[in-house]
Amino acid sequence: MTDQRAVAPAPLRIAIVGLGTVGGGVIRLLAANGDLIARRAGRPIQITAISARDRTKDRGVDLSGLEWVDDMTSLAARDDVDVIVELIGGSDGPALTLARQCLASGKPFVTANKAMIAHHGLALAAEAEKSGVALKYEAAVAGGIPVIKGLREGAAANEIHRVYGILNGTCNFILTSMEKAKEAGHPRSFDAVLKEAQELGYAEADPSFDIDGVDTAHKLSILASLAFGTELAFAGVTTTGIRHILAEDTAEAAALGYNIRLVGMAENGPNGLFQRVHPMLVHEDHPLAHVDGSLNAVVAEGNFVGRLFFQGAGAGDGPTASAVVADLIDVARDEYGDPLAMPVSALARQPQADAGTRIGRAYMRFKVKDQPGVLAEIAAAMRDAGVSIESVIQRAATQDNQVLIAIVTHSGAERCVTDTLTRLAGSDSLIGAPMVMHILE
Repeated sequence: MTDQRAVAPAPLRIAIVGLGTVGGGVIRLLAANGDLIARRAGRPIQITAISARDRTKDRGVDLSGLEWVDDMTSLAARDDVDVIVELIGGSDGPALTLARQCLASGKPFVTANKAMIAHHGLALAAEAEKSGVALKYEAAVAGGIPVIKGLREGAAANEIHRVYGILNGTCNFILTSMEKAKEAGHPRSFDAVLKEAQELGYAEADPSFDIDGVDTAHKLSILASLAFGTELAFAGVTTTGIRHILAEDTAEAAALGYNIRLVGMAENGPNGLFQRVHPMLVHEDHPLAHVDGSLNAVVAEGNFVGRLFFQGAGAGDGPTASAVVADLIDVARDEYGDPLAMPVSALARQPQADAGTRIGRAYMRFKVKDQPGVLAEIAAAMRDAGVSIESVIQRAATQDNQVLIAIVTHSGAERCVTDTLTRLAGSDSLIGAPMVMHILE
């Protein structure tokens, strides 16, 4: 007589490498929601081994009963590990070595490492395809927002012609804090707000990666590849950060009806692939203007679905851990496709588009000496470069005899704005470098 009792499905056994904020979050999430996750995944997800640099550090989670492995590269060869979760970060070094070993050995690999995917995602995707295993990285872009799944699956039938958004919570916290201080009548400098962000844990001790736009550029290159079906092209992202934005810029933008946001934008067209990270003026009627604090938001525009808007927490242990475990659930269900939404061989190789041909308006801010003829000098340079002026704001001189001039241009080719700056380079009238922010239309 046949035994009709159901056989419990085997658990998905995982190893977690890296026990920082996100690693601890994954452990807490699996402990808190384990039963629900098992029902959704069709089987339990069980932590078999962990690895990190410092065994003695208190991480605020219960690690008892978990095997500690000093040599993380050995995990790729273990029979009692089905999936490796990499949460150590870095584009190269141990993380990349582990990814290559894991995929070559036929183990699924889940990561939150946007730098590694941006730099090496093409090769890793090819290795995953060759081995027939999953390479999952939902947590690499926008934390807990399921934007990668949204582009790979929900919008898969659409031709996406533009994807853009706010992809770094540190920068958004700084810019929106400067806005709030201005609204309260107590303007604060960039440096003062950055210091607060560091004290609150929103910014690292060395914040360059965030405030100079590199983190956003990594994420943008991943989104562009998924949205357009093009090869990853991180090297083609033109990047400008926010460290030179003044409290006065925030005030002038508000007077014009705009908020300043660090926007990563990518477009694909007949002239090539355009990818840029740049502080932009976003009109108060646009949803991105109201993305506050450390939140992230992504907009994708498809030819049939129209505008898709994703918003949520872009970092932190809970949201990022949620994205990691969502990937693990997909692996447990055997639900995963090509890492870059199509075979690597099908991805298009696009040239870098010439940004100079783009048409739009710009905000140009100059700090100049309080002396006759300076505005005329700037206007002449703009005239000779073919830039038409829409509006001019000139503020009274400060105690150190500096004057702020803010100009909004009419719509025109971006190369003309660049030509204006070239013509003014070396001018004795200018104090410091001018600031240019394009206007999100």
